Amino acid sequence: MSKGHIHILGICGTFMGGIALLAREMGFRVTGSDAAVYPPMSTQLEAAGIDLMEGYLAEHLHQRPDCVVVGNAMTRGNPAVEYMLNTGLAYTSGPQWLAENLLRDKWVLAVSGTHGKTSTSSLLAWILEYAGMAPGFLIGGVPANFGLSARAGGSDFFVVEADEYDTAFFDKRSKFVHYRPRTLAINNLEFDHADIFDDIGAIQRQFHHLVRCVPGEGLIVHPCGVAAIDEVLAMGCWTPVSSFAVGVDSGADWRAELVAPDGTAFRVFQGDEPALAVNWSQCGIHNVENALTAMAAARHVGVPSEVAAAALGEFGGVKRRLELLGRVRDIAVYDDFAHHPTAIATTLQGLRARSREGRVIALIEPRSNTMRLGEHRDELAASTALADRVFWFQPAGMNWSLDLVVEQSRAPAQLVENIDELAQQVAREALPGDQIVIMSNGSFGGIHQKLLDQLNKAEHHE
Repeated sequence: MSKGHIHILGICGTFMGGIALLAREMGFRVTGSDAAVYPPMSTQLEAAGIDLMEGYLAEHLHQRPDCVVVGNAMTRGNPAVEYMLNTGLAYTSGPQWLAENLLRDKWVLAVSGTHGKTSTSSLLAWILEYAGMAPGFLIGGVPANFGLSARAGGSDFFVVEADEYDTAFFDKRSKFVHYRPRTLAINNLEFDHADIFDDIGAIQRQFHHLVRCVPGEGLIVHPCGVAAIDEVLAMGCWTPVSSFAVGVDSGADWRAELVAPDGTAFRVFQGDEPALAVNWSQCGIHNVENALTAMAAARHVGVPSEVAAAALGEFGGVKRRLELLGRVRDIAVYDDFAHHPTAIATTLQGLRARSREGRVIALIEPRSNTMRLGEHRDELAASTALADRVFWFQPAGMNWSLDLVVEQSRAPAQLVENIDELAQQVAREALPGDQIVIMSNGSFGGIHQKLLDQLNKAEHHE
C-alpha cells in the first residue's frame, strides 16, 4: 500500500534523485520533473517505477500530490513553484523530507567538508556494509561497490553526504543542519559556494549550527591542526572529538604513514594499538585522509579497525572520482570531479606520485558557480604545478578570462574554446605512459568519449 504521493521538483539532480529512490523504496508513489530529464539518473529513476516529466509546468501538479519536495535549484517565478504556492499544496525541502521520513529513528553518520564528501561517504558506507551492518545511505555519487547512490538500508545506521549548500528558496540554512548526526565527520573547511556565502566566516557559522546538533554521546571526527575547523569547534562543542592526520608524529588520534608515495599502501596507527596495513586501489594523500576519517567514524559505531582496514582493500572507488575511463596505447584517461584549486592540486599530486616516467596532462573546465564568479582565480595557476601540460577550457557564461591563469602557469598551459579541437590535439600529443585527467563538475561537452575516440582512431592509423 502506498504511503502517499510525492512530487519532486528537480528530480534528476544527484541528491534529489537519491531522495526519489529512497521514497520509492519506502513505499511512496513518486513522480518528478526537471528542466532536463537525462541519463544516468533518469534511467535509474524510470527503472524504479518513477514517472518523470520534462520542464516545470503547473499541469504536473494538477494531480495534487500529498507533498511537493522542492529542490534547491528552484526559484520564485518557476511556474510549478508559483502554482504550488497559489493552490496551497503542502511542500517541503529534500533535506527536511529525508530528516522527517527516514533519519528520525536512525543513527546518522554525516560526512561534511569542502572536499572529499562523496569519497568518504562511500568509504564509510562500504566499511559498514563489509562489517555486516547493512547501512542505508544517500551519497552524491555512485560508489562502485553498490552501483547506486541511495538505499534505505536494513539497519539503524544511515550514512549521508552532508552538504553545506543552502536547503531551498524558503530555507536558507545549510542542508546538513536537518540531519542531526550522532557521528559527524568534518573532512576540511575552505571557502566555496561564492554564490551563496560572502566569506568563510559565513560557512563556519553554518558548521557551528551543525556542531550544536551533535549529541554529547556522539563523536566529531576532524583533521588535526586545521585552523578553520578549530575555530568552528572553539565557537562551542559539546561532543567528544577524534582527530586524524597523515604523519605519525602529528599527535592526532588516527595517524597514517605512507608505505607507497602515491598513497596506495599505508599503515594506520590508532592510540597504542598495533599498526594496521592498508593496500588499496585509491591514490593520493587526500584519499588516505578520507580513509582515516571513515575508519574513525566506523569505529564509533563498533566496527573494529582491522575490519575497516580489510574493507578498504576491497573498495572499488566512486564514479567520477579519478575514475579510469580507458587505456589506449598505454595512455590512461581519467575522469575527476575536481573543480576547486585544492581538489585539483591533490588529484594531480596523487597522479604524479603514481606516475613513474609518463607525463601528467590535465584538461580542466572551471565551471562551478564559485569559479564562474572569479573566486580562487589567483590560486588556479599554482594548483596545476605538478602537471606536465595543462589545457584550460573557457566555458560559456564565464564573466572573466582564463588568460591570466595560463600566463601565470608553472606548467606549459594553453587556453582552448573548442572541445573537438581539444580532443584532437591531446590525442596527437599524448605518448605511451602518459596519464590524462579530465577535471570538471559537469559534462565538459562530452570531451571524455571524444578523447577516447580520437586516441583509438590514432592507434588504428599507426
